[in-house]
Amino acid sequence: MTNQLLEKYENFKAENAGKRIRDAADALGVSEADLVACQVGGSVTRLNNTPEEILSDIEPFGEVMALTRNGACVHERKGVYEGPKFHKMGKMNIGLFVNPDIDLRLFMDHWAHSFAVNEDTKAGPRRSIQFFDKSGTAIHKIYLTNHSNTDYFDTLVAKYKSDDQSSEITTETYPEKAADKPDSEINWSGLRDAWSNLKDTHAFFPMLKKFKVGRLQAFRNVEDNFAVEVGNDGARRAMELASENNTEIMVFVGNRGCIQIHTGPVKKLVDHGSWFNVLDPKFNLHLNEDMIAETWVTRKPTEDGIVTSVEVFDAEGEIIASLFGKRKPGDPELEGWRTIVEQIPTKATADAA
Repeated sequence: MTNQLLEKYENFKAENAGKRIRDAADALGVSEADLVACQVGGSVTRLNNTPEEILSDIEPFGEVMALTRNGACVHERKGVYEGPKFHKMGKMNIGLFVNPDIDLRLFMDHWAHSFAVNEDTKAGPRRSIQFFDKSGTAIHKIYLTNHSNTDYFDTLVAKYKSDDQSSEITTETYPEKAADKPDSEINWSGLRDAWSNLKDTHAFFPMLKKFKVGRLQAFRNVEDNFAVEVGNDGARRAMELASENNTEIMVFVGNRGCIQIHTGPVKKLVDHGSWFNVLDPKFNLHLNEDMIAETWVTRKPTEDGIVTSVEVFDAEGEIIASLFGKRKPGDPELEGWRTIVEQIPTKATADAA
């Protein structure tokens, strides 16, 4: 079976030059991790599934490129993996990297498969450490750059190489997301009061859980001063204005196992088909605008004042990306960011135009 899958994958690559492994997995009806695993013994080595230990050993590479994506957006940030922290939050195992360049929030219970990949490409060797969830979906990848300590790759692989070098993995399907409760069953006045009295943006998700309400469901049922729908070019407009005005922003992109954050400017903006791209030296973003179903501007009270975000969702109601003005706890929101967001037309205005 594995040899057959590897053969199918090699044929796909031969017939579809330039296509990504995620596209190949979709076309072949398997997970991305299945396609990585079928190459074990060649360009791929299975690693022990000890992601906390592996992540804590990435720093000796020096500068690498961190990649986190979901179905509609890819976030790439260059930097050094410094200062890992892991802890329990209730029943969840949480990891953190909080650095100017590598800034990650990790939900370790989803990290199920780990691999080292050493590919030959037209541009030369491409080495990476890749992590997948139990469904075989990519959570996070770490690519060596021209500035990385490449000699350390073999050291890390030898240290974490699994005794199991089989080329098949077992994957599990995640259950379907539960449907939102009917609007009639939600305590909307209680939710609005709780929203009005937020002290920290991190309290927003627990608030939604307390009232048993979906994120988009909440946005659709509160006043416009809390959440208002804008056109699906809202993220593009925000980044274009940030680039024009030299406003530093924060760009969050994630999946069930990882959220990756860029803080700083966005400068070189490029269109390529349906993809809107940021192509800066340390930060690249690739956003498939065809997959954007809804975009909202939200405002959340904190002890530092209102925090404004642009939040982008796909057709399944999953968040694709969130944009904020650059800020740290204790600092008020940048006025320049508020000015940018105020220039994004609401969906009602855009539709009427």
